[in-house]
Amino acid sequence: MNSALLISLALLAAPLSLGAEEASSAIHVVEGQGCECCTKWTEYLQQQGFDVTSEERFGVLLFQHKIDLGVPAEHSSCHTGQIDGYFLEGHVPAEDIRRLLEERPDAAGLAVPGMPYGSPGMGPEAKREAYDVLLIRKDGSSEVFTSYPAGNSI
Repeated sequence: MNSALLISLALLAAPLSLGAEEASSAIHVVEGQGCECCTKWTEYLQQQGFDVTSEERFGVLLFQHKIDLGVPAEHSSCHTGQIDGYFLEGHVPAEDIRRLLEERPDAAGLAVPGMPYGSPGMGPEAKREAYDVLLIRKDGSSEVFTSYPAGNSI
């Protein structure tokens, strides 16, 4: 009888743990209206296994969204994602998002300022320009989270 109860409890707990795993892969992206690279980054995230929803905003509405999330103006880009209480500003690589979720730093999010060529959604990685992914603290300060060197032409 005790083993039947344990099996029942295990079966009930399984969907709960699966649901928590799914929640950590859900990213909502606010894209700049008509921006092709925003769409390409969203597609890239989907290819990397994230559950992505998106919407377009234009002008003041897009910038107000960034301000509301705490994205410093000097680190802004064309689109902003949100996952598990963090923002993802710009063309942040999937491996950095996974690391952020694993390490759970006390921070507001990650940013790839501007639109560096060769970052996800911005052209071939083999020809990328060097760029940094920044960890943005809740006070607006930042530090390098990951550096990506320039890629070599193939």
